Amino acid sequence: MSKQIEQLDRVVIRFAGDSGDGMQLTGDRFTQETATFGNDLSTLPNFPAEIRAPAGTLPGVSSFQLHFADHDIMTPGDAPDVLVAMNPAALKANLGDLPRGATVIVNTDEFTKRALAKVGFAADPLTDGTLDGFKVSAVPLTSMTVEALAGLDISKKDAERAKNMFALGLLSWMYNRPTEGTAAFLKSKFATKPNILAANLTAFQTGWNFGETTEDFAVSYEIKPARLPAGTYRNITGNLATAYGLIAGSRRSGLPLFLGSYPITPASDILHELSRHKEFGVRTFQAEDEIAGVGAALGAAFGGALGVTTTSGPGMVLKQETVGLAVMTELPLVIVDVQRAGPSTGMPTKTEQTDLLMALFGRNGESPLPVVAPASPADCFAVALEAVRIAVTYRTPVVMLSDGYLANGSEPWRLPEVSELPVIEPGFATAPNGPDGDFLPYLRDAETLARPWAVPGTAGLEHRIGGIEKHAETGDISYTPANHDLMVRTRQAKIDAVDVPDLEVDDPSGEAEVLVLGWGGTYGSITAAARRVRRTGRRVAQAHLRHLNPFPANLGEVLRAYDRVVVPEINLGQLALLLRGRFLVDVIGYNKVRGLPFKAEELAGALQEVIDRD
Repeated sequence: MSKQIEQLDRVVIRFAGDSGDGMQLTGDRFTQETATFGNDLSTLPNFPAEIRAPAGTLPGVSSFQLHFADHDIMTPGDAPDVLVAMNPAALKANLGDLPRGATVIVNTDEFTKRALAKVGFAADPLTDGTLDGFKVSAVPLTSMTVEALAGLDISKKDAERAKNMFALGLLSWMYNRPTEGTAAFLKSKFATKPNILAANLTAFQTGWNFGETTEDFAVSYEIKPARLPAGTYRNITGNLATAYGLIAGSRRSGLPLFLGSYPITPASDILHELSRHKEFGVRTFQAEDEIAGVGAALGAAFGGALGVTTTSGPGMVLKQETVGLAVMTELPLVIVDVQRAGPSTGMPTKTEQTDLLMALFGRNGESPLPVVAPASPADCFAVALEAVRIAVTYRTPVVMLSDGYLANGSEPWRLPEVSELPVIEPGFATAPNGPDGDFLPYLRDAETLARPWAVPGTAGLEHRIGGIEKHAETGDISYTPANHDLMVRTRQAKIDAVDVPDLEVDDPSGEAEVLVLGWGGTYGSITAAARRVRRTGRRVAQAHLRHLNPFPANLGEVLRAYDRVVVPEINLGQLALLLRGRFLVDVIGYNKVRGLPFKAEELAGALQEVIDRD
């Protein structure tokens, strides 16, 4: 009998289980097939903060949330419509996020007395009324998988590991996802392990068949493809987009890319990805520590390459002296800081926006540098390219502030045409520039105030660089008070002169009295919240900062055009502090530091309260 197919416009699914249950792989495969189908999507992977958290415990729960729709969406969703819980810990860790009426699919094989007691369930939540109000499907995922694989030459342990593929097959049937891509992925991943390949393919197909034949699932769902602007799309994470943006900057500038980096969560994937692209002139150096990584990158910049280093908050602290040296020597250097929760080691797999003030002021002396921040995973490509443009054009280190949510989250990305990307001209010095035929390494370009970039070995352009103050033209060591004052002011003027586009404001009514201003990874939540507020008939304007130093020239004018300005940040008010100090505008901060992105519903409520004030 054919089952009913119900049309939906959107759905939020969360896969949850132990770190060893393959939830990230399951979610990623479901996402890839969803992207292939043509839905708009947004994801939120959530990892344990400990490398080897105990199995079956709340700290060991790993989850992957996917929001996909037939229309433009901005966030991974506030709450899951469907939860797949592989064990009691996964259920308990995520139960509080479920709205009434949500579908809960549980792996009953794992609901043993010992497993329940380990997470504090006094009784079985499947039978004691805990799940009243939810649509519960109790499925023995583990035993059904083992039974399906009984005829294969694999161990019971390997058979049990394939239960995530059973779950993926079931959910793929429920939401009419393509299956060809997952089959091809498994064939590639396990090409040298035919028995494991057969097990995973069989489990995946068995999960699909179970959905098709069981009476437990009478309805499957269909979400039509979204109508996106014409172009070629692919699903992309923020870290992958950052790597591609850096490569694009290298190619458009004609500079070989050198990455000096030390592995650190959540930035390591950039190092991993760049190491795969030697054919584009990319060289990667996995250093022994953070200081060595940035030092090597700065040395590469001195040698005429595009120097890049990647890190997160704790590593950013260690790099700062060398970043200050890059300010002093005025060499192009891109520093990618994928922010995570701190202080210290903090919560390595959780997101925050707490490094803004460190990026701006975290060095000794007056050492200004540009700071840029992407708004979404796909936007990481454009912002990485912009960081390269600024660094090369103005001969300065540039900090790109990504974050854990953007780094690991994904969304559709329209591949740009190469002709759409800016040409970046390094403009190496090739001849002496002094009046007497000598080389003056700090004689500046009149427009950009950038000093000449002379590649070592260029005849007649020998010069010294280092961390001691230089004469304003000759580059000789200078302790003269007037010269130091001049150099400090000139370096600041160079950063102030960076060409930054005006801030654009989204104010459909043109009559809003409240502006919500954000930066970085809060863009999706802010946009979704603003849409909710506008649907209630209230008026709110929205703007988002990509350039945090220097600010857009019209920022002060924009702030003063509204009666109230709300600044949501996943910190305790760092941008708000800057805006109050620079523009004397008493902005209203909305701040939470939970290691998670804002929920659109809670942010919409906060905006409504501000709008409704007398």
